[in-house]
Amino acid sequence: MEQLVVRLGATPHEPLHWIVWSAQQQEIIASGVLSDAEALGSLRERAGQRAITALVPTSDILLKWVDLPAKAGRKAIAAIPYMLEDDISGDINQQFFALGPRKGNQQAVAIVNRDKIQQWLQLIDDAKLSCNLLVPDVLALPQPSNGWAILQLGEQLLVRQDEWAGLQGETDWLIQALALHARQYQQHTQQALVINNYSELNLASLADVEAQSMPLDLPMKVLAEGAVNANFNLLQGEYKLKSKGGSTWKKWRLAASLAAAALLIIVSDRVIEQQRINQQLAELKSQIEQEYKRAFPNAGAFRDVKATMQTKLKALEQGGGSSSVLVMLNQLTAAFSESQIKPQTLRFDAARSELRLQVVANNFEALEQFKRLAQAQGFVVEQGAINNKDNQVIGSLSIRS
Repeated sequence: MEQLVVRLGATPHEPLHWIVWSAQQQEIIASGVLSDAEALGSLRERAGQRAITALVPTSDILLKWVDLPAKAGRKAIAAIPYMLEDDISGDINQQFFALGPRKGNQQAVAIVNRDKIQQWLQLIDDAKLSCNLLVPDVLALPQPSNGWAILQLGEQLLVRQDEWAGLQGETDWLIQALALHARQYQQHTQQALVINNYSELNLASLADVEAQSMPLDLPMKVLAEGAVNANFNLLQGEYKLKSKGGSTWKKWRLAASLAAAALLIIVSDRVIEQQRINQQLAELKSQIEQEYKRAFPNAGAFRDVKATMQTKLKALEQGGGSSSVLVMLNQLTAAFSESQIKPQTLRFDAARSELRLQVVANNFEALEQFKRLAQAQGFVVEQGAINNKDNQVIGSLSIRS
């Protein structure tokens, strides 16, 4: 059966790569590149009445593993967004959480902003196409048994690191990221980083890299084959493709009517239960405010008792330590100034005397420079996830006194 696979861009103005691939005959029927998303409608004839497969940039998606309690049920799954709240910048309610594979007590999760997924689906709808499979592009790359895999698509480079991790961005800056990761990998394991190279890129100049040339195929052919085998679809829950069969609806109309009546009863019960819970919450809030006023009689007026209490507690915690957040930030002033990295978010763990930062830098070397300068001041710096967006590098840092 023929399949139309389209790789969408991070913005509507980026080029769109596409291919019509026959999995049965293992043959490329047609392929090409569209100038931008406005030309997507030109593929309607090639799609026919079939839904298309769309690949989307992994730079707009956060792939995470979550540790769940043993024998975790639906409640634990539903709590995943709150378990990842510290790893996500912005309003958690604006994020969509799609579940991937599960291994034991570990659950794979893909997080994407709702506005972004709506943008992709709107582009497809405007072109009068339908989509039944939406996959992060790096998950369509063949998963190597050892090391990483890379593939170049136009000016973009796709890197698959393992089953549920990868990088995607412009080739020039991502090659720098590869070099940095390879150096860190060699220092940690005393071995070169193995890279399965599905592109024509010459990686001989990269130190600490063992490049293995893979068969050269059309990049979209490699991704089209991998998209089906990815066993993952972002179109879940509210975004799941709905059936359009009118005759089927007529057959099931009575059952649907009964289900609607049952749903109405359930909703009514839920409303009554919610009203009871709201009343209990109001009583609990009143008790909390009374206890707060008893603990801080001279605190004065306040709007949000939770935020006010957290401020008080942080002041007490930091006031009792010999290494407060203000002292640490003062000592790190030179490191911030010379490396020109800018903090986006800041958290301070007083018990561990640890700063947790999400920062923006011009390039990867700036992050390395900040790390060296901070270590020269006697701090222990641990570097977390690194991503690239809008020609800037976004990374997470943990700094301990």
